[in-house]
Amino acid sequence: MIEPNPFATLTQIAGGYCLPRCLHVVADLGVADALDETPRTAADLAASVGAHPDALGRVLRLLAAHGMFEMQGDMFRHSPASRLLRTDHPQSMRAFAQMNGLPVFWATYEALEHSVRTGLPAVSKVFPEGFWAYFAQHPEEGRVFNAAMGARAQGTVAGILACYDFSGFGRIGDIGGGRGHLLRAIIDAEPSAEGVLFDLPHVIEEAVGVASERLTLQAGDFFRDTLPSCDAYLLMDIIHDWGDEESVAILQAVRRAAPPQAKLLLIEMLVPDDPGPDWSKMLDIHMLTLFGGRQRTQQEYEALFAQSGFVLKREIDTHAGISILEAETT
Repeated sequence: MIEPNPFATLTQIAGGYCLPRCLHVVADLGVADALDETPRTAADLAASVGAHPDALGRVLRLLAAHGMFEMQGDMFRHSPASRLLRTDHPQSMRAFAQMNGLPVFWATYEALEHSVRTGLPAVSKVFPEGFWAYFAQHPEEGRVFNAAMGARAQGTVAGILACYDFSGFGRIGDIGGGRGHLLRAIIDAEPSAEGVLFDLPHVIEEAVGVASERLTLQAGDFFRDTLPSCDAYLLMDIIHDWGDEESVAILQAVRRAAPPQAKLLLIEMLVPDDPGPDWSKMLDIHMLTLFGGRQRTQQEYEALFAQSGFVLKREIDTHAGISILEAETT
């Protein structure tokens, strides 16, 4: 086994911020949409998207070296990864790439030292009103964020449906479920099930179009308001937004509303015990910096359950980058 060059390791990490920034810019420009099945030169692509030919070519060369696009001589063509940047791809991740390049993200990361020194989210120093208030004040950026979260949800829903049997539930509550991507897919697949989408008032107002005879909407704040009584509760990518104290409060709110034998399905990306690279470890720093939350190991979730009146029954790997932690009331 060849040992990594320590100098190369340091330089790649220290100066590596230009790589994701190149991806953000290419996503904003719509380069992937301009590139179809025919290889094109950087000059040709630049003319299509309004960029400088030489500068765009150098950016695409770097991205191609990391698997984003492929370079053949002076021509560029799609790689499997760059196809995901196309707006018309069924699993498009263009909005996700754009979201990570939003000014709120980069400005917050300038203050990362604040998080490391205090354990508090850096966003509170840069934007004291908080991450969600920022998006309320910048609706166009908020739309990019919502589109990114929707795209990510769509990518995981199929995996969740494939590995979990929802047929035994009459009423399913999606707590903090946004526009209800997961809940809608479940009730579409289970004709006998009904759903309740619970989220903040402004989110429910935006989701009003998804309401139906089998899907009702309930506006509220899970820190203050009573949650609906359901046979199963979905919390997908919710608890990782919060520190332990707030997470326990959310889970206790579910426990108070839950009837006997109700199940809690906590859907999160787990931090593995393996010390090697894993996206969950990078996402954990995003949670620290932007929200004051964290990605957790299975054992850390079990500790939260124990404080909230739940017990973990099983962990299910969806093979879609996320796990289902099925818990029951104690």
